Amino acid sequence: MEQTVEQKLKALWALQSIHTKIDKIRQVRGELPIEVADLEDEIAGLDTRIEKIRTDLDDLEDSIVKRKNLIKDSQVAIKKYEGQLNEVKNNREYDAISKEIEIQGLEIQVCEKRIRETEFEIKNKTELYESTNTSLGYSKDELDVKKKELETITSETQKEEDSLSGKVDSAVKKIDERLLKVYNKLRGSFRNGLAVVSIERDSCSGCFNKIPAQLQSEIRQRKKIIICEHCGRVLVDEGIVSGDQ
Repeated sequence: MEQTVEQKLKALWALQSIHTKIDKIRQVRGELPIEVADLEDEIAGLDTRIEKIRTDLDDLEDSIVKRKNLIKDSQVAIKKYEGQLNEVKNNREYDAISKEIEIQGLEIQVCEKRIRETEFEIKNKTELYESTNTSLGYSKDELDVKKKELETITSETQKEEDSLSGKVDSAVKKIDERLLKVYNKLRGSFRNGLAVVSIERDSCSGCFNKIPAQLQSEIRQRKKIIICEHCGRVLVDEGIVSGDQ
């Protein structure tokens, strides 16, 4: 059976009333759910950063060990070449061995320079590691506080919200698909989620603009769905709001 315009308006207002109650419950939570999600993302990012610094530090330590081993190899080579100097038979052999000793000496200098640079980098990364760890600790502490606060608020309101959500499912079934799409689009267009509003003090209670007397009369007749010419919300009369027939 086709609904009358009055029935459609009453169904829309009933759905809006339920949604408004749910919105008010969620407003009590405020920005807490978003803050919790942001902190969780931040902590995940810090964990990733710490793991990367740990890997970098391990690689830097390994590079120092390798360079120290190269220095030892060069020192061994120098001793070997120095021993060979005593056995050279001509200037050409002497110059060749002396050149090898010089090359190994330069290799030691380069390795020592790289070790100093790496040690400096390790110092900086260690400081970054410690500061990141400190930030992680602060963020985890803050997350614990926010989660407990959110859990407290949620536990106090969840039962009521679940009950209202069930009522939404029932209320939605009383509204035809086309009208429901309009309603949902309007709800998404306004921060306060008000798609259906009443007349208060001769004005739209959504945008507070004056409604002409003739239009108010048409709204009260409930013969057609009328929207506010200023904000586009669906308008209902005081009788529907109060539940009068």
